[in-house]
Amino acid sequence: MSDVGGPYLFDVGVIALAHTEAPVRDAALSYVRDAITGDIDAVVPYPTLLGAHTVLTTYYGRSNADASRLLQNFMDAKRIHWYDGMTEDIVQGAFAQASEANVGGWDGYYAQVAIDEGVETVLTIDDDFKRFDVFDTEVILSSDEFRELNRFLEN
Repeated sequence: MSDVGGPYLFDVGVIALAHTEAPVRDAALSYVRDAITGDIDAVVPYPTLLGAHTVLTTYYGRSNADASRLLQNFMDAKRIHWYDGMTEDIVQGAFAQASEANVGGWDGYYAQVAIDEGVETVLTIDDDFKRFDVFDTEVILSSDEFRELNRFLEN
């Protein structure tokens, strides 16, 4: 994969999926590995890790300790741009983005971070970010892979 569409902002679903045993995890894991090695320019807001922890424990059945360990290890990646801005201006912008695009507050936050950080592509497992015109959205799972993930989560 190339850095043509970068920098890339990683959504919660991508980070969580990469840290599972789901049969379609390779789609996410390849991006995470490229971010860790610096092969792509990655932006990951710290709150993404907290959201991924919730997803891992709630939907993927990881223990609290296991999810914490996995995500703490991921935090050690030095080539990732770890975004720590949660200022009043960012939150106000997030609400404006959420309102304009009719998405949830967290998606509005990620959109605002993408805008502020000059992100060209948001990596995600759903298509909500396609409502934004200021960056590209790459849904990392095909329709078939998404169905396979849903079947996996049902079991």
